[in-house]
Amino acid sequence: MTSLKQSKLAFIGGGNMAFAIIGGLITQGIPRQNIWIAEPCELNRHKMAALGVHTTPSNVEAGSHADLVIIAVKPQVAKVVCQELAATWSQREALPLVISIAAGITVESLKGWLRTRDRRTAHSVRVMPNTPALLGQGASGVFASADVTEQENKLVNTLLGSVSQATEWVNKEELLDVVTGLSGSGPAYFFAMVEHLIASATALGLQQEQATRLATQTCLGAGRMLVESSYSPAQLRKNVTSPNGTTHAALQTFEALEFKHTVEKAVTAARNRAAEIGNTIGKL
Repeated sequence: MTSLKQSKLAFIGGGNMAFAIIGGLITQGIPRQNIWIAEPCELNRHKMAALGVHTTPSNVEAGSHADLVIIAVKPQVAKVVCQELAATWSQREALPLVISIAAGITVESLKGWLRTRDRRTAHSVRVMPNTPALLGQGASGVFASADVTEQENKLVNTLLGSVSQATEWVNKEELLDVVTGLSGSGPAYFFAMVEHLIASATALGLQQEQATRLATQTCLGAGRMLVESSYSPAQLRKNVTSPNGTTHAALQTFEALEFKHTVEKAVTAARNRAAEIGNTIGKL
């Protein structure tokens, strides 16, 4: 396979995550004329066309001759999409590399759905990105089928490097469901925490606009400290917590309410749901 800049890329699905990745690729110098997007929604196609890339409502038109195909559709339609593409690939000498960002869909399911009439199947990679990719600040987990080559791994790293600041490969597929519960769904936990911080401060008398500015900047600053400091999260927490001080009082409240176990249960619930989605759709 050629380098990413020389490859024809096809995105099957033109939602927010596809938009984020394409924007990152263009920023990294990937030629716009090499990128195709198949998207049934006319409004989304217009949004994508504004980036200067090719758009079409046809999965076959976008993906039949692509070197790299990114499956960016809802898990419920992934099977139909993959089978439609595979039906057009039997005449190809070399099959494309397929990257799926559909939550829960296993490599086994992908390879089964992507099998051509002559019994070949595409090399497949699963990726769990997250929405901060829209700002080039994403975190992604990756798992590859055993036949994926070192060169293909590098292509995946290059692709994700355009939108992710952290790309972590896992050696067991079930760990990708853990990544889903951690970083895939994680932004929503973060937003919920900020939402409740603002509501609490507003209830205690601050104006909502003031509370919002203070809460969002606090979280931005704390996030930068996590990324840029050499200290662990636990040590950073200790550094800001004086014995019997205000932060200590707040953290004791968290502890009394079993905050740790609440987080554990939330991450586990998301992981379990990702696995359930994959198992259910894989059996259809």
